[in-house]
Amino acid sequence: MSTPQPQSSSPQPSGPVSKDRAYRSPAGISGGVLVLALVLWLGIDALVAGDGSTRWKALAALVFLVPLVAAYTVRPAVFANDDRMRVRNPFRVIVLPWSRVDSFRSAYTNEVFTEGGAKYQLWSVPVSLRGRKKAARQEDRRAVGGAGGAGGRRRGSVLGGMGQFGSRGDGVGSGAVEADGPVRAEADKVMDELRELWEARQAAEGSRGEVTVRWAYEVIVPVVVGAVALGVLLVVG
Repeated sequence: MSTPQPQSSSPQPSGPVSKDRAYRSPAGISGGVLVLALVLWLGIDALVAGDGSTRWKALAALVFLVPLVAAYTVRPAVFANDDRMRVRNPFRVIVLPWSRVDSFRSAYTNEVFTEGGAKYQLWSVPVSLRGRKKAARQEDRRAVGGAGGAGGRRRGSVLGGMGQFGSRGDGVGSGAVEADGPVRAEADKVMDELRELWEARQAAEGSRGEVTVRWAYEVIVPVVVGAVALGVLLVVG
């Protein structure tokens, strides 16, 4: 699905546009695909085997549930390049030039703040408290093993997770060992990468522009239509 690029009155750089880095949650996508398969199976079965108003209720439920489940599981993603970050959340697409980003925050959710004080949650980079605890335990073990020299460091590397977080690794619930740094949960590593890219590019000429927010009407409209139709059918009987 194509997303409009941010509009800016500043001149565009003459050099080539850098390639986006994509960050998604494979765990969320996998769960969403399973739920969608279940919804489609039950809905199609009701359409085929049902009679009377059952078929209409099943159709309305499909129109309501399929885009809603997809919006919260398959759709979320974060794309970042040298000029800007594009956040694709369930119902919005936010384009943030690096010059307009003020800070990032990682607590129970991962968020980005603009210079104007607006806050946007990064749905595709969910926080895993379990992953943080696991990374902390691995770091403790590596610190103990490091006292034994290179052998301890090799043992520490074996403890690292191999999960994938989007195109950079899935990190929910896993920790990865860094050869020259502390062990970090993968979601926290993604936030570190975004912060580093922002700090390096926030003053660049190509990073200027305005924040743009586009509502995903292709998701909102069918969800609303399906919800209204299902509600009417349930009331009418």
